[in-house]
Amino acid sequence: MWVRLVGRWVMAGTMVLASAHAELLGSRVWAGGPAVAHSAFDPTAAERGRLALTIKGFLKPAWSESVYRNAARQWDQPAPDPDIDPAGYAAAFRYRYGLHPAPYPNDGLPMGLRRGLGPGGTKTGLQIDCMVCHGGSIGGQSYVGLGNTQLDLKAVLFELTIADGGRPPFSTFVLNSSRGTNNAGQVAAVLLSLRNTDLSARSFPLPLEVNLPEMDTPPWWHMKRKRTMYYDGRTDASSVRTSMQFLLGEKSLDELKALEPAFRDILAFFKSLEPPRYPLPIDSVKAARGEAVFKTTCARCHGTYGPDGTYPNKVVPLDVIGTDPARSVGLSDRLVAHYNKTWLGAVVKVDTKRVGYQAPPLDGIWATAPYLHNGSVPTLHALLSSSSRPARFTRPPSTDFVHYDTSHVGWKFTEVSTDLLASTARRSPFQAKFIVDTSRFGMGNDGHTFGDQLSEPERLDVIEYLKTL
Repeated sequence: MWVRLVGRWVMAGTMVLASAHAELLGSRVWAGGPAVAHSAFDPTAAERGRLALTIKGFLKPAWSESVYRNAARQWDQPAPDPDIDPAGYAAAFRYRYGLHPAPYPNDGLPMGLRRGLGPGGTKTGLQIDCMVCHGGSIGGQSYVGLGNTQLDLKAVLFELTIADGGRPPFSTFVLNSSRGTNNAGQVAAVLLSLRNTDLSARSFPLPLEVNLPEMDTPPWWHMKRKRTMYYDGRTDASSVRTSMQFLLGEKSLDELKALEPAFRDILAFFKSLEPPRYPLPIDSVKAARGEAVFKTTCARCHGTYGPDGTYPNKVVPLDVIGTDPARSVGLSDRLVAHYNKTWLGAVVKVDTKRVGYQAPPLDGIWATAPYLHNGSVPTLHALLSSSSRPARFTRPPSTDFVHYDTSHVGWKFTEVSTDLLASTARRSPFQAKFIVDTSRFGMGNDGHTFGDQLSEPERLDVIEYLKTL
């Protein structure tokens, strides 16, 4: 959200935790119904957390309610009249900004947008929330906790601010160069730089020397398996306060302390969740062969699955994984030291040692394309065959299954040539955001070449097995 802080506008993103999900799919989790809790977690706390996350809200409104209908005045295509065709306008609004229908009561608004809290707790005006980045969809079904691969966060923040009669602030970093990525890490660093160690507000930012790139949003449902969190694995997954740093644009230390029990419940909710099952046919013979290959080539980092599955929680050194290092090296020692001195890091500190990237669990991996921490690889096949990765490719116009590649698992794409990329100068900013360019800072698609050793039949068998997770 946009919040007024020490006399200037500062961008305060959404919560970037790094793992949890919800929605009922068969025997799996919910879509607005009661949360399913594992025995290790308190189901009462998990349910309170579900309600706090999806229903309650914590922030003041950033915009007046009129921005919802006024936003279309900035679009380069005509929009349905919101009074004559409210459903058509809602669909056009979601498409414009890459948002999805809310699978919970939300006043008719898409996930990621909600009414803010006015005086006395009344709902008024509009605000973004966690689900703007962590509310996605696949196959026409919305899921809380699935990373939003369609989102154009900059368009949401800038265009709604303009629609409300304001001017977007000057930004010193890239929020997102394509749809689906976001730079919430840098947003959090900016907010922290405007607080002293006692979390009192500063007039001028601290020089924390942070330079983080845009990234893919991971699924929340991994949280219950991980001992450490975020892509670099430097924060203990038991931390409640780390998810509260995105409230620094608005809340005082006393207010943060008062909200900590609610965020503890939200963490319990995260740890009660499961991914959706692959809903399309699976070749069981190929999957069985793929499981055998997976156990000998992938399990040492990504774990095993099933009733007796284990997860090693391995952080792989940069020189081993070989993926774009910008996210790992961009988190400065100064920021870590400053965070650890504040209330946020008083109980659970960020590890001061930098190693590389955490090999994530692979539950629900079929639903989480594109791949790598920056979303630079469109399919599992390209992930397991590094020579086939496109340097530039298109994001799909929606997450409907018509755009889903069932053989290679991920999103169908068109490779974009240099000549075609140059022509993006003639595209509208809206159209240009559908192209991913891996030459951009932090968006490299190198590394994770372990699948190159597989034969093509083995690769396809492993992909078939991954559908079962």
